Amino acid sequence: MFSAFTLSILIFVTTYAVIMSEKWPRTIVSLVGGMTMILVGFVTQEMAITRFIDFNTLGLLIGMMMIVAVVKKTGMFEAFAIWAVKLTQGRSLLLMLMFAFLTAISAAFLDVVTAVLLIAPITISLTKFLRLNAYPFLIMEILASNIGGTGTMVGDPPNVMIGSAVGLTFMDFVTNTGPIAMFVLLLCVPTLLLVFRKELKHEPFEKSLLDKLDPKKQIADWRLFHISLTVLVLTVFGFAIHNLIGFETATIALTGAIAMMVFTGETPEEALSGVDWSTIFFFIGLFVLVGGIEATGVIGWVAKWAVEQTQGNIEMTSSLILWISALASAFVDNIPFTATMIPIIKEMENVMGLDPNVLWWSLSIGACYGGNGTIIGSSPGVIIAALAAQNGYDMSFKKYFIVGFPMMLFTVFVGQVYIWLRYF
Repeated sequence: MFSAFTLSILIFVTTYAVIMSEKWPRTIVSLVGGMTMILVGFVTQEMAITRFIDFNTLGLLIGMMMIVAVVKKTGMFEAFAIWAVKLTQGRSLLLMLMFAFLTAISAAFLDVVTAVLLIAPITISLTKFLRLNAYPFLIMEILASNIGGTGTMVGDPPNVMIGSAVGLTFMDFVTNTGPIAMFVLLLCVPTLLLVFRKELKHEPFEKSLLDKLDPKKQIADWRLFHISLTVLVLTVFGFAIHNLIGFETATIALTGAIAMMVFTGETPEEALSGVDWSTIFFFIGLFVLVGGIEATGVIGWVAKWAVEQTQGNIEMTSSLILWISALASAFVDNIPFTATMIPIIKEMENVMGLDPNVLWWSLSIGACYGGNGTIIGSSPGVIIAALAAQNGYDMSFKKYFIVGFPMMLFTVFVGQVYIWLRYF
């Protein structure tokens, strides 16, 4: 008979292998994997609800999807897309550059989920208008959101957890992970422009055609537009100050969704029809699945084994934490992994002869950048893959992996060099 430790690994690996094979819908596979963890007793029903399923993430997704569903009806996304075309004169390289930095900045000061939920629909409208392949743009936005989110305490969940557990401030992250996030983004953008140079080639727009384009003509209902824009801006502002006002991002997003229904007259059925329930349940299954290997001690064992190999050498420990975090976060949600690593690193602080904060920056960079390794390694990847599928684009695990995993390794290597040069 298998031990709980071994069986949980077997369930986890089998589930991920089936997801990667893409022979069955990943939501069903994720739910089967998560439910198996419950049925064999590794995760109790109470543990699944109270400990492993991240309702803040789910609430944020549902609230923002409801808001975006109403905003779509106004023509706002199409109007912004035409404005972007006019601003860049229809040059695809400039458009990709603009959206990369817009995504990274939004992720840094709001959060990675909100950033892609707002920007990806605009991107899809834009590429349809220009008759471009949306794939390079969406890949760029996944990478840019996770890189940008690393730069502040509020951008990515691992940073929020680290900052709260250790007492690090917003400015601590800005001054330590902010510079490398900016530098890595500056390296990634031209690299991806080079990778996708063939896909981005298209006939330039004639100036006479550009002059005829009017973003205002895309607005279908000006009353609905003004109400939607007001609610959207207030919701985004709420995200920016959520730490100050003491509300979770899910509460703010759901409040915005309720306000949108109240002031626009949208029925709950209409608003809820915009929610991608398949993505929501994929996350639920994934949370419970990862919770299973956390509950049986697999994640803790891997983390402890990793730090024991360095025998207390802080330089080796920081490097190992960086790479273990990155590789683990490419396949395992970075939230439970970060939660497991925090107490382990805390225990090491008393025996380290140098500033232990470098270990926190290693964990942050590794966990956040690692999410770029696979399409299911981060929330932005899962969300954009779902949006792409809804609009007829193939964002398969394999197709993303070919670009995303090498880029992840490259960015983590740059992060490694940054840590060596700055802290040692």
